[in-house]
Amino acid sequence: MSTTEEQLDALKDIRQMMDRSSRFISLSGLSGVFAGVIALIGAYFAQDEIDKFINNRGYSYGVEGEIDLEYNLVKLGLIVLFVALAGGILFTYRKSQRNNLPIWDKTSKSLVINLFIPLVTGGLFIIALLVNHPGTYSIIAPSCLVFYGLALINASRYTYSDIRYLGFCEVALGLICMFYVGYGLIFWAVGFGLLHIVYGLLMYFKYEKGK
Repeated sequence: MSTTEEQLDALKDIRQMMDRSSRFISLSGLSGVFAGVIALIGAYFAQDEIDKFINNRGYSYGVEGEIDLEYNLVKLGLIVLFVALAGGILFTYRKSQRNNLPIWDKTSKSLVINLFIPLVTGGLFIIALLVNHPGTYSIIAPSCLVFYGLALINASRYTYSDIRYLGFCEVALGLICMFYVGYGLIFWAVGFGLLHIVYGLLMYFKYEKGK
């Protein structure tokens, strides 16, 4: 091996070490695929609840029925979030163990903090809508997409930069959904379901498969 090649290899190793110290690279693409599948399943059950409400199957008429529907949709959303997070943590943990990297360090802590600032803000905003403005539930889906996209953009500096583009797509989808509020569940399924699956597969084949 020539001196030039040795120097290039040394520079490559230094760059990899710097990248590992500044970015959380244990994030698994399969966790995105899993989250997308769970979101699509959740969207299916959410549509079933909405159909029951429209056809008055198990729901009361008027405001009381709307409140029950909102409660069931929020409960379903929390279950989907919990399962998706649990799966994401599991896949990420497996990847970190395989690559002999810590799953919780200064970088991952910064990632979580920057991810949750917009998420918590959006969550409180949506709760305020549900409590004080019951008639505005139609903008909950676009609000979820916009705040989630902002969270991804905010956290992208601490992990793969590719996640920034997913964030831009989520924000754009949420803003478009604002003008088509009657199709909120469809946009929600596309944003949290299909986009996650596509992103997860791209990340898996780019960073994980064969490595």
